[in-house]
Amino acid sequence: MSNDGTELLRRMAGGDRDAFAAFYDAYAPLAFGLIRRILRNAAEAEEVFQEVFWEIWQSAADYDPKRGSPEAWVVVRAKSRGIDRARAIRRRSEMTAGALTQVVTAAREPGRDPGVGAEERGAVRGALGQLPQNQREIIELAYFDGLTQTEIAGRLNQPLGTVKTRMRLGMDKLRSLMGPRR
Repeated sequence: MSNDGTELLRRMAGGDRDAFAAFYDAYAPLAFGLIRRILRNAAEAEEVFQEVFWEIWQSAADYDPKRGSPEAWVVVRAKSRGIDRARAIRRRSEMTAGALTQVVTAAREPGRDPGVGAEERGAVRGALGQLPQNQREIIELAYFDGLTQTEIAGRLNQPLGTVKTRMRLGMDKLRSLMGPRR
């Protein structure tokens, strides 16, 4: 397959869409399987997979057969993009979950004065009430219904980027409204 892959990449570099279709058919299962194992989330894996093949189409002219086989070239791209996305998801999750999770968890700690917990829950509800409706809805779906940003985008029929932006803006606003509590 390597010789065929090399020829397909050479043709793709010249803009041959049929060569891209053949390359895709040959290497898509390899790339998607790897990305899916890295991300463990079908929607995220599909998004990264699409980005990888768009990048392959765009950079086919950069392929150098002296540096490795087409299989290795695809695997390196798929693996690095999958790992990049996994790290970005983890960073986003840590960044956005911090403030709200800290308050909700603190309010439920055993042995803690229930009055303080109720007060903090009330403060969270009050702060959520001050958010614009579109930001509040996304945060509530994420934290109270346990949906991922991709699932929220699907449920609300909104672009994933819009959901991510509203989540970030809402969490920033919540942090400023809640102040330094703990």
